[in-house]
Amino acid sequence: MKVTIVDYNSGNISSVINSFKEVAKDKVNIDVTSDLGKIKSSDKLVLPGQGSFKSCVDALNKIDGLTETLNEFAINDKKTLLGICVGLQMFADVGYEETETKGLGWISGRVSKIDNQNGKYKLPHIGWNQINIVKDSKIFKDIKNNSHVYFVHSYEFVPNDNSVIAATTDYSSNIVCSVEKENIFGTQFHPEKSDKIGLKIIDNFINL
Repeated sequence: MKVTIVDYNSGNISSVINSFKEVAKDKVNIDVTSDLGKIKSSDKLVLPGQGSFKSCVDALNKIDGLTETLNEFAINDKKTLLGICVGLQMFADVGYEETETKGLGWISGRVSKIDNQNGKYKLPHIGWNQINIVKDSKIFKDIKNNSHVYFVHSYEFVPNDNSVIAATTDYSSNIVCSVEKENIFGTQFHPEKSDKIGLKIIDNFINL
């Protein structure tokens, strides 16, 4: 089996690569590429994202044919994909970071700035926080509810359909921190920075 981490110059993804390789060991081939042919031939994809919504969308669009290839993989072929942080946010129809920017439109919704309640909550939301698992998601297999994971974000994904929400975290409000829709999975938190819990989530994804 081949799991490919999509490298589209969105920021430093070395911790994502290292964590997936640590979990996969010799059992699974982990590839890191922006080559469209290699992406198409993969069994699973990981779409990381660091930086702003707009900068990540722009970086995707700079690689000719990449957005179309991702659409084909996730929407047409229904192959398994995991979005991490801004990688998850890009599933939305639209994001409002920097300027209004069109997303991939895979899961209907928007990405808006977290309401910090007039400065009561610091942004970015950074550090360890508990997750409330609200859906029997396969990537949370053997993960205890209220486990702590690591966050770094100022914007949140607000889906139109609550049935896609797999987990939330409490920070200013109930923030969506994981989604699942058929073959598409996403985490707002960073599993690659979330110690043993994060490695277990990565292992669950690889074993889907």
